[in-house]
Amino acid sequence: MSDKKKLGHNTKKDFLKKPVEHIDITSFDSRKIIESMERMSFVSREVANAANIYNEMLKDKNCTIFLTLAGSTSAAGCMNIYKDLVKYNMVDAIVATGASIIDMDFFEALGFKHYQGSQFQNDTELRKNYIDRIYDTYIDEDELQECDKKICEIADNLEPRSYTSREFIHEMGKYLKKNSKKKDSLIETAYNNNVPIFCPAFTDSSAGFGLVIHQEKNPSKHITIDSIREFRELTEIKIQSNGSGLFMIGGGVPKNFIQDTVICAELLGKDVEMHKYAVQITVADSRDGACSSSTLKEASSWGKVDITKEQMVFAEATSVLPLIASDVYHKGEWKNRDRKNFSKIFK
Repeated sequence: MSDKKKLGHNTKKDFLKKPVEHIDITSFDSRKIIESMERMSFVSREVANAANIYNEMLKDKNCTIFLTLAGSTSAAGCMNIYKDLVKYNMVDAIVATGASIIDMDFFEALGFKHYQGSQFQNDTELRKNYIDRIYDTYIDEDELQECDKKICEIADNLEPRSYTSREFIHEMGKYLKKNSKKKDSLIETAYNNNVPIFCPAFTDSSAGFGLVIHQEKNPSKHITIDSIREFRELTEIKIQSNGSGLFMIGGGVPKNFIQDTVICAELLGKDVEMHKYAVQITVADSRDGACSSSTLKEASSWGKVDITKEQMVFAEATSVLPLIASDVYHKGEWKNRDRKNFSKIFK
């Protein structure tokens, strides 16, 4: 739709004026803030304890650290945090929603942006301007459809067979290494550092639209996504780890998927321990019994998470994640870790 076409008093350009700027945890040192919060109460002390547990994970050289991502924090300004956790060897494998990886990270790697907006804007007017809204953040739907088409293009150039989301995202990293307009995306950084990314609900994103277009174009020879083999791959990382820790942003499928690897390994006859460390940042209410809001202590009853080193942080992630991530970055425990290079075990 043309930007020149007036709808009310606004055009698309009027809405998409102020790009979201992603916070840089290396540019400020939150250690003194976290140290002060440790002597406070309520969520402040939870945040400080979460940072301390993350630092313990990094000190434990046997610990495999899994990052899980759900929700829209990447679009909201935390994209560089996740990239830096990989870049500075603070994460060994990632489990995420398709939206976090495709609609947000890959989207920006193609040169597009998310924009600051308002949660009070008339959504009918946004729709007429072909703008999608995530709370107070705007996305150009025309650009998002370009992202869909790029997924289709990547799929069209792959051998027709089944792929796990990890395999397909690896191919996306290979593509971005040569073609990205914004360098250092999470996908490209993970590709460069052999950190596998899993999206168990991969098709619930631009990837789904792109792969549907791909299969429609290629009815007899096309790729498919094998989520069962993907579960087995992620479980293999758990099996090969002497210990493990979880750093979870939000809940959803990624949270359950990574916790279930303990049970899956046991069913395969493998002797594995529960996840030794766990931090979850969430605003979900545990009172409704929903699995995404289940506490880490509840997960212990299923044999998934050890409750010795666990912390629930009931806060909106963009408000506390930068403090935790900056603290662990500046404490520098990551400098003493060897990279796990888990992507290499699937070659």
